Amino acid sequence: MFYQHLKGHIEALLFAAGDPASAAKLAKILEIDEPTVIELIDELRSEMEQEGRGLVIVEVAGGYQMCTKPELASVIEKLAEVPDSRLSVAALETLSIIAFRQPVTKPEIEAIRGVKVDGVVNTLLDRQLIREMGRKDVIGRPILYGTTDVFLQCFGLKNLKELPDLNKLLTDEQLSLVEA
Repeated sequence: MFYQHLKGHIEALLFAAGDPASAAKLAKILEIDEPTVIELIDELRSEMEQEGRGLVIVEVAGGYQMCTKPELASVIEKLAEVPDSRLSVAALETLSIIAFRQPVTKPEIEAIRGVKVDGVVNTLLDRQLIREMGRKDVIGRPILYGTTDVFLQCFGLKNLKELPDLNKLLTDEQLSLVEA
């Protein structure tokens, strides 16, 4: 079939849509006719069954929807049991300070944020997003913190050079506060 290259497109559209998408809607997006969309969906369904994948395409509510296989419900239920791993706003603020200013100490982070960061730093250490990089050579020898490879993976960065330029993100007033 001439339109074989569009099967991936249909799969992506059904995945991204979440709700059922009609063949007419898919045809309009892909700029092909409805019977071809239906034929491609049927081929996708067959391939997904043969490959033993965890997803299926079902026809429901006047459209097509990508769903998990019913026999995998017990596995999916376990996902709900895993605690949410989102970071709080405070953790994200602290992490961004560490990422852009590393190596940096707790007192330096606290001076920028204006609040204590002990708990937040411990959370970031537990999640392996930051690490201790040594000690600063000043009175009290505070611990220096920096980001880890886990941080790079979580944010899809190859290295720290891929962090956005602060000069482009912040106003002059905000930059002067960060630099102070």
